Amino acid sequence: MTRPFTGRHMGIAMVAFFGVIISVNLLMATLATRSFGGLIVANGYVASRQYNGWLEAARTQDALGWTAAVARADGGVELIATAEGAALDGAAVTATASHPLGRLPARSLRFRAIGQGRYQSIEPLPAGRWRVHATLRKGGNDFRMVGDIAA
Repeated sequence: MTRPFTGRHMGIAMVAFFGVIISVNLLMATLATRSFGGLIVANGYVASRQYNGWLEAARTQDALGWTAAVARADGGVELIATAEGAALDGAAVTATASHPLGRLPARSLRFRAIGQGRYQSIEPLPAGRWRVHATLRKGGNDFRMVGDIAA
């Protein structure tokens, strides 16, 4: 003999359904706020006042014709730099490596030239995903780049 589906059964089904939905939403919101707080700049007003300066610096950097890329090599980071298609030698290179979600503290990296526009980090970099913010300086010119390394 089957029991009839009553209003009480419907109420229990509704509470269970929405309870699962609300629980999952709360879990996802908690995980999202713990992994990334959404802060890009400390003060939006100050950043907006500096925006035109950043655009001018980007135009100046583009006019140099320099390019750079980062890759993992020998347990560290290798940066390859070119100026108008030719190897960029003699630059001073510094960088900071950070996890994209900030789980580990950022690491400062120093580089040594290994020839043909290639620079090798002196400090090792642990395995994982890293975002590298590098600065190349040569002849009074600065070139900034951001590259991702995974492994």
